[in-house]
Amino acid sequence: MALFLHFGMNTFTDSEWGTGRAHPNLFNPSNLNAAQWVRVAKESGFSRVLLTAKHHDGFCLWPTDYTDYSVRSSKWKNGTGDVVAELSAAAMDAGIGLGLYLSPWDRHEPCYGKTREYNEYYLAQMTELLTRYGKVENVFLDGAKGQGERDMEYFFERWFSLIHQLQPGALIFSDAGPDTRWIGNEDGFAPPTCWSPFNRSAVEIGGHNPQSGRGDPLGHDWVPAECDVSIRPGWFWHASEVPKSARTLLDIYYNTVGRNCHLLLNVPPNTSGLISDEDIQVLQEFSEFRRSIFSHNFALNALLRASSTRGGAEDTRFSPNNVLEEGIQKYWAPGANQSTWILYIDLPRFESFNVLKLQEPIQMGQRVIEFHLETHNVDEGVWKTVATGTTIGYQRLLRFPELKSQHLKLQIDQSRAEPLIAYFGIYMDRVSLSSDCDE
Repeated sequence: MALFLHFGMNTFTDSEWGTGRAHPNLFNPSNLNAAQWVRVAKESGFSRVLLTAKHHDGFCLWPTDYTDYSVRSSKWKNGTGDVVAELSAAAMDAGIGLGLYLSPWDRHEPCYGKTREYNEYYLAQMTELLTRYGKVENVFLDGAKGQGERDMEYFFERWFSLIHQLQPGALIFSDAGPDTRWIGNEDGFAPPTCWSPFNRSAVEIGGHNPQSGRGDPLGHDWVPAECDVSIRPGWFWHASEVPKSARTLLDIYYNTVGRNCHLLLNVPPNTSGLISDEDIQVLQEFSEFRRSIFSHNFALNALLRASSTRGGAEDTRFSPNNVLEEGIQKYWAPGANQSTWILYIDLPRFESFNVLKLQEPIQMGQRVIEFHLETHNVDEGVWKTVATGTTIGYQRLLRFPELKSQHLKLQIDQSRAEPLIAYFGIYMDRVSLSSDCDE
């Protein structure tokens, strides 16, 4: 998970899309504290912060050499401030990653609309951001354009090349990657079937891309999906708006992180330059909800058997017991050329639960196409299906009506190759107001 920070001139003009004509002196946060932003992110379980260094209005949160429409021309700190520098230093001190968004659309810059001239301008500003502020882990791009500017061309491949040259470890987000892709909505949910394999060549940045959500199991590129959503109705802070509830964020979590996606949650700082108390309260509750649900795997001390194991039952490298260890480096691997792939999980006692967590070792690829979970009904002496799903990927979370059982069976019904399972967990969620099955 990463925390998106929409902050800039729009914060002070109470708008979402600025005109590019607001006076720089309007930008004047009274108590900006980037360390607070980072602390809120880290304490809430987010591993990265991502700042709108420049939004569509063109106002820059760093003292760029290429326009006077920046913090250098504002009243804030008498023109000596640099939001990007403060956030970079705070993130480095806290040990979390820094990401930056540099809007392709610029409503202030006079050369916008002149393709070659503006692309040079954009690359110059990107160079500043990627050479002045230490390690940048994520660069967020989109294909936003103004009305009447449809002939404006963005040289995306040149941008990607520069980013990877200046920050080789940075992940680039756009509709078509190259490293992470947009899920296709800003509502905070992925489809129940979500592949990380993808065909970048079939996607246009800024266009309508039906493939974005599901991905493509036959895709040539590895481009995991990312879900961006705001904690408030708007992306910038507005005094008239209130944040979503922690329960809503939990639902978003199940439908993003729980469906093989990155979650990019926007939490906009206010006009003081701080994340608002009501947003912090929601994030704290959201963090506590996740802790209360996922802190104990009821299968932790279970006895496991498998329909087959690569190398035989005595080969611990691929033992079914590996699925009870945190992480994806170890995994259960069935024997080759098998038509049935089953894990049997016998709990020490009857347990009540309503959440299933699965992970694949994605360093070996994403393989599972379809699976289901069964529990043994003692009274009737039969197995009953309680949850079904399609893709797993890095992580899959399934909710279902609460049940009590001691004997479980995970069956992989279809797979692109021999299925590999890195983690199996069952949990009790007493927070969600309603339960659901994905299929």
